[in-house]
Amino acid sequence: MVQKAKPPAAAAEPKRRGRPRAYEPDIALGKALDLFRRQGFASTSLDDLSEATGMNRPSLYSAFGDKRELYIKSYQRYREDARASMAEIFRQEMPVRQRLERIFASALNIYLSGETGPRGCFTVVTAASEAVGDPEIRAMVLDGLTELDKAFANCFRRAKEKGELPASADPSVLAQLASATVHTIAIRSRARVPRKELEAIVTGAIDVMVGGKR
Repeated sequence: MVQKAKPPAAAAEPKRRGRPRAYEPDIALGKALDLFRRQGFASTSLDDLSEATGMNRPSLYSAFGDKRELYIKSYQRYREDARASMAEIFRQEMPVRQRLERIFASALNIYLSGETGPRGCFTVVTAASEAVGDPEIRAMVLDGLTELDKAFANCFRRAKEKGELPASADPSVLAQLASATVHTIAIRSRARVPRKELEAIVTGAIDVMVGGKR
């Protein structure tokens, strides 16, 4: 009796190894951003970046370029995120004091965030230092400062048109004061000044800008 030959067993399909989640460019960039924001450019090594992102050096270079390019991409990402968190507040119609309170509260939420402590503002804490010797980063910093000034100026201009500010109010000057307040709470937050004290600074600054307490 002839036995039928068994069909050859199908070769086991090799298991596919998915790329580690950290290799996803958007996630890896976020991790690099956190590291640069915490340590600055000079103090962050490629080994640090490799450990934080889970990517070896060749993978980092392939995805983002060299360390400087990764730093610039991280700064761009920071600005996009900060802009998105503030855009709706600047756009909505509301009394000027309420708008300023919400803007500064949002800024404090950003500056005081961080698993190992307040991270402050990327622009003020690290990019401003790199701007001294790098024209491209300097242009990005200046653009960011100008963008914030313009957003505040438009805010004060609308308030003046609605009669919330006196006719003598200068929206451009008030905008610079508002931006300066953003910068000072960014620096103080990095120095771990308690939020309650930062909020007191904000309240005093708003009183000056809009003409007295509510």
